[in-house]
Amino acid sequence: MLKNYRIDLEYDGSRYDGWQKQGNTDKTIQGKIESVLEKMTGSPVEVHGSGRTDAGVHAYNQVANFHVDESYAEKEITEYLNQYLPEDIFVKDTVRVADRFHSRLNAVEKTYLYRIEMSQKKRVFERKYIYGFGKTLDAEAMKKAASILLGEHDFKSFCGNRKMKKSTVRTIKRIDVEEQGSRIQIRFTADGFLYHMVRILTGTLIEVGEGKRKPEELMEIMSAKDRSKAGFTAPSEGLFLEKVYYKD
Repeated sequence: MLKNYRIDLEYDGSRYDGWQKQGNTDKTIQGKIESVLEKMTGSPVEVHGSGRTDAGVHAYNQVANFHVDESYAEKEITEYLNQYLPEDIFVKDTVRVADRFHSRLNAVEKTYLYRIEMSQKKRVFERKYIYGFGKTLDAEAMKKAASILLGEHDFKSFCGNRKMKKSTVRTIKRIDVEEQGSRIQIRFTADGFLYHMVRILTGTLIEVGEGKRKPEELMEIMSAKDRSKAGFTAPSEGLFLEKVYYKD
């Protein structure tokens, strides 16, 4: 009988082509984990992530699960993965879970964090983990614009997949815009996110912070359901998957 295990992990996405395994590259987080698990079990193992982070995006806490034929001690799996995974992927915990648990399908909310540096140059040891915007932003205007985005809306204007056929309606529970000296941090919590949604929302809020757009325009942008009406797609290096929430 198959046993289901959940892993919580963190990773530096700088040198990877995203979470999802792809045929044209071996530089994916999912691919690296599956490769090590196959080595451990002697047979192919499919790993399901809570979401597909893009190329260059990081995770403070990604959640994944996989099924294997035999029982393993949770600590044994954690230690084996950390022994053979690259240094920029770290498994924090492994837990045996119910057979029907699925890291993506059972997730009810996610929080993403986006970090922006407003000073002209990024700090050396943080340069891969923050967007070096290099200009002062009006955090209060960004907060006002962010408040318009709260609740259930059709976020088609903020979806990077222009051919998206599934529903583009999502519910944003919270957006926190926090100014910390020369930096601005934005946290987005929602029941789900569309392709590039957080980065497009961030790019649009940055344009509000620059004074290129008024906060009130956010409602018009949403109503248009047209990607070309929203702001630019902020770079991947400033984005982190921070937390995934489950009912239990």
